[in-house]
Amino acid sequence: MENVVIIGAGAAGYTAAIYCARANLEPLVIEGMQPGGQLTTTTDVENYPGFPDGIDGTEMMEKFRAQAERFGAKFLQYDAVAKADFSEKPYKLEMMAGDPIEAKTVIIATGATAKYLGLESEQKFMGKGVSACATCDGAFYKDVPVVVVGGGDTACEEAIFLTRFASKVTLVHRRDELRASKIMADRAVNHPKIEMAWNSVIDEIVGDDSGVTGVKIRNVKTDEVAEVPASGYFSAIGHKPNTEPFDQLEKDEVGYLIADGVKTKFEGVYAAGDVSDAVYRQAVTAAGTGCAAALEAERYLEALGE
Repeated sequence: MENVVIIGAGAAGYTAAIYCARANLEPLVIEGMQPGGQLTTTTDVENYPGFPDGIDGTEMMEKFRAQAERFGAKFLQYDAVAKADFSEKPYKLEMMAGDPIEAKTVIIATGATAKYLGLESEQKFMGKGVSACATCDGAFYKDVPVVVVGGGDTACEEAIFLTRFASKVTLVHRRDELRASKIMADRAVNHPKIEMAWNSVIDEIVGDDSGVTGVKIRNVKTDEVAEVPASGYFSAIGHKPNTEPFDQLEKDEVGYLIADGVKTKFEGVYAAGDVSDAVYRQAVTAAGTGCAAALEAERYLEALGE
């Protein structure tokens, strides 16, 4: 029987672990198959407070983990939750590989996974010019051209944000009209630094040891392929929240957990980080909700007299 089980090991999960461990709750962190979460795909993090010179994303998550471990957090590696049962207490977690786990409180911090096109070249240049977060990485592309793929509000927002830094933004969309809301579409189409590549798809991202140097774009009507010079490629086709094991919880139409702050509809079950945040998706906001979830779990256990 665990006091607190934290599912997920990104900024939210590790922060929750730090707070719970310092409260002597001996939390168990289920790290899953990608400890560190999305930040491990980012080479330089320059917008997290306290690191004026920036820090490698994987290194930062290792520091988070070490801090939680210092105060007594426990870690379960190379396993993940297959199904969660919140219908009765104690809560039960069925694992992919190991034995079931029972918990008095649960903090869900499984995050969200950025969607990519599935190109081999996307994986090849991940963190070396390939990104899914303009807010995180846009400042690295000052005065150089970049490419954004997508057609919704997110793609337009990312493209417009990138115009603050990039010399030119090419927005690639497979149709001849954006799916975005009219106001966002108009802003993108009419922006002087955004060039639209209509009726087009990405064939390949090209580059060298230094990173991305260009993107091969194919017109779906003419089948013509053109290589557009670019130092950055941004996938803006959405995120998929990692919420499959949590069928008993309320979700929105995309799959993000619905929470009141960090509280779900079940007492002692909390959602933190990108798993319930479709708006900000930043390490610092994830850490903040991880802190909040831990404090709520501590108060809940105190109320139970634990």
